[in-house]
This record gives sequence, structure tokens and C-alpha cells, in this order.
Amino acid sequence: MDIKTNLSGTFKGDLDNSPETLDFYSHDASLFELRPEIVAFPKSADDVKAAVSFVLANKAANPKLSITPRSAGTDMSGGAINESIILDVSRHMTQIAEVTPESARVQPGRLYREFDVETKKVGSILPSYPASRGLASVGGMVSNNSGGELGIRYGKTQRYVEEISVVLGDGNEYIVKSLNRQELDAKLAQNDYEGELYRRTFELIEQHYDEIQAARPRVAKDSTGYRLWDVWNRDTQVFDLTQLFIGAQGTLGIITDIKFKLVPNPMAHVGTLAVYVKNTEHLGAITQKIMSYQPFAVEVFDDKTLMLGMKFIFAFLTRMSFGQWLMMCIRLIPNGFAMLKGIPKLVLLIEFDGKDQAEVSKRVHEARVGLSAFKNISYMEEANTFAKADKFWKMRQESFNLLRQKVKDKHTAPYIDDFVVPINKMEELLPKIEEIINKYQLMGTIAGHLGDGNFHVIPLMKIEDPEERAKIEPSMKEVYEAVLALGGSISGEHNDGLVRGPWLERMYGPSMLGYMKEIKQLYDPQNIFNPNKKTDANWDYSFSHIRQSF
Repeated sequence: MDIKTNLSGTFKGDLDNSPETLDFYSHDASLFELRPEIVAFPKSADDVKAAVSFVLANKAANPKLSITPRSAGTDMSGGAINESIILDVSRHMTQIAEVTPESARVQPGRLYREFDVETKKVGSILPSYPASRGLASVGGMVSNNSGGELGIRYGKTQRYVEEISVVLGDGNEYIVKSLNRQELDAKLAQNDYEGELYRRTFELIEQHYDEIQAARPRVAKDSTGYRLWDVWNRDTQVFDLTQLFIGAQGTLGIITDIKFKLVPNPMAHVGTLAVYVKNTEHLGAITQKIMSYQPFAVEVFDDKTLMLGMKFIFAFLTRMSFGQWLMMCIRLIPNGFAMLKGIPKLVLLIEFDGKDQAEVSKRVHEARVGLSAFKNISYMEEANTFAKADKFWKMRQESFNLLRQKVKDKHTAPYIDDFVVPINKMEELLPKIEEIINKYQLMGTIAGHLGDGNFHVIPLMKIEDPEERAKIEPSMKEVYEAVLALGGSISGEHNDGLVRGPWLERMYGPSMLGYMKEIKQLYDPQNIFNPNKKTDANWDYSFSHIRQSF
């Protein structure tokens, strides 16, 4: 079927099926490869509706037709690639309609870094930004339910979506927002497509309410499955269908507009306490002590990340001016001397805010004094200004890009990149993860969000080598079994996609996964929205599409 010719009559945006474009869109930031038939760049919600209607009308005759929404393409789970139509909203659907100190309305293709500039003009931010905030789009943040370094205070994106517009499985656009019981009853009484969705969703959740609530992952954050436990609350009588689409990776509909709740910018006065830890002993106790001082961010990276940053220090010149780079190098001199006592196993970055810099400095110092009792802490540094702390944050935030760009004979393979465990289980888990990494002779770094027990392990592998590829399945199994055995989640913020979708039954059990599959069938009966992801994923399909080369 000639999609370009047939779609061009109703689709006003750009359509591109050139080999170069298809090659580029065959990949996101994951280890998978799926080559689309065409890439469509919608100019408006009308184009999204036209694309969905086109697929609906032609699906019976062309069963492989589907649509996968995409924006910045930074997804690490394989959620932004597809063998049919890629709908890239990043070219045209980038408008910011309104910004106030309390909220902002924006289209999904807008880059977070650009959106952030506009919200800061009114003294506010969207605080759920991921570590890739320089690259990510706001639509991707919603679709993955992203979180990041401010998560311990502010939580994830799910807290900040007040309203979305979404094109659903009938090809029409709907506004979805939180409803009280009276508003819900009005929706349930509608004798139309929308009313049927509300009725059947409500009935499913209400019928299995206790089981669904019991299935909620007992971790600080989670981006797996469909979060049915957050849609209907019997106690408050609030029904919030936005929670179904947040984190759904475009598998239930296509988001066209977002209204975010904002918070006052906490970054006016900040300071960081950098802590070198010799080993993982007492890590849980150290973390609990840290949390008693109420920081707003607690990040961690390992010795490999630290040495990677030192080794490729010149790479940072591409991300800052020479003067900024030179000052960073000068500020790293004391850290070099500190490592003469031994390279730390982990570097912790504990960030504090306050009403002024004096209060920040006091809080940083109090935490340092309190942590000095732990004998496996070898070095602490009070970085009471952003400029002094930036050397550490750059290493933490840029480690993934350094791995991708600088190790020439191996490539990043993010397949155990986003697990979460309760804080009191970290001390037990990390040695097991290191043991698995060593067992399979994987080269990779460990970094993450210590304050909520969320870790990112991104191995470097020579994917084209069959012996290397053969390590993926068994090492993944061992890592995730260890995580689940400790009451954890296989994804805190990167979501399921192709890579973790096949694990959902192991995490939730067949009954709960069955309810999630019912939701997928209800909202997408013809399977047109981003197939083979999340509840629709299976091991054979996913792992038959691992990249053969880079």
C-alpha cells in the first residue's frame, strides 16, 4: 500500500518515506531497530485525527498498519519506533499556548529545555524533568511518566498533568481531566463512544478495586503497565482518566495538548554536599540519615562514571564555554587529591535549598557533620553554590552520552537501566547487581536517584557479536528476578516499551496483567496505537528486533 499517496489527501503536514529518513527513525535511544514505512509530521490535532482515521479505514485490508507517536526520540525502552507509521510531533506541534505561575498549556513536541525557559520567566518550573532534560520533549515525559533528580520532593510527571487532549480509537479528539463524582456520573450517562469508554473503564476498576489497589508497586516511583490504581479513588470519589494515558507510551491514544501544573522554582538558592563512599555497607542507613535532613535531591553515580568523566574531560568542551570548562577543571583538583586515598565506590550528591544562601550553607554543613559518623565515607565536599557543584552534576547527567559517544568498539545497551527497590533494600541489592555484571563480564556504569532507590545500569556491549548478544536475556533475567524478590519494580521512569513489556506478567501476575490487557483492548480494539509495546509486548518479537549493528 502506498501510504504517502493515500494519506496525503487529508494530511496537511509533511510526509517523508525517503531511505535516509526511514533509517534515522528506525532507532531511538534503545537497543532495538524497527524500520517504519513512512514518517508523518502533523501540523495540528486535525492531522493526528486524519492519520488515525486513515489507519482505521484501511486496517482490515492492511493488518500491519499502525501509528507510533514520537517526539525527541530519546526513549530507552524502544517505545518510539515502529514498522508502519511514525507520527513525529516535534517539527510542528510545539506551541506554548499560555504560561502562568500556576500552570502552562503546551503541545507535546516542545522540548523541555525550551519549555523550561518560558516557565522560569514567571518564576515556576515543571519539576519532574529527567536527567535527559536537555534532549527530552514534554510529550515524551508524559508518555513515559518521567521523573528525575527532584523526585524525592516533587514526584513524577503524573502529579503535574491537569488536563490532556487526546485522539482516541474512533479518530476523534477528547479532553481528559480529573472528575468529581457528579462529573463522572454525567460521563457515564453519555450514550456515545466516550461514555462507553468511561463506563467500561469504571466498571472494570470498581469490580476489581481491592485487587487493583493491592497491585500498586510498593516503591517510591514506578513506570510499568497501566496505572489503574490511580484512576478511580473510592475514598475521594475522584475519577482521573489522565492517569491512564500518563505512562501509556501512546498505546491507548495520541496526546495532542497538555496542561501542566507548575511549582515555584526552587533553584534560586541551592547547595550540594558531595560524599565519597568507599563501599555499599550501611548504604541504607546512610540514605535514611541523609533523608532526615530533608534534601530535595539525592543522586548517586559509581566509580566507573567518575573515571569516565575524568578520562573524557575534554568532551565537556562541546557543552560549555572554554572559561566554564577551565573553571570546572580547576575545581576538580581537590577531588583528584581526595582519590589518592582510594577511588570511591559511589559518589553521592545531596542537594539542599533555602530562602537564602546562608540558610543553604547551614543545611549543607549540618548534613556533613551528621554523616561524619559513617566510617566508610572517605571524603565530603561542601559545594555551596551551583558553580561549585556543577562539576559533579555534569558527570552524573552526561555519563550516558559519554558512554554512547566515546567508547568506539562498544555501544550502550539499555536493558537493565531503570530498576527500583525500597530504600532499605539497596544495600542488599547493589552487591548482587555488581556480581551479575561481573559474571557476564559487562562493562557499564551505575547511576541513579538514591533518594528513591532508583538505579540505572547501562552496559556497553558489542551488539553485533553473537556471544555478546547471548548475554542479554540471562543477565536481564537475573537482575530483574533479584529486583522483584526484594519488592522492587523493573522500571521507575523509563517505562516498558519493547524491553520490559514481556516482564509485566512476572511483575504483576496473570490476573492483573489481564485487566491491563482489557484496557488495551477497550481503547485500541484494532491494535493501531504503538503495537508490540507494554502489555502488547512479547519476548520473541522484542528480541528478534535487537539491533544487529550500530
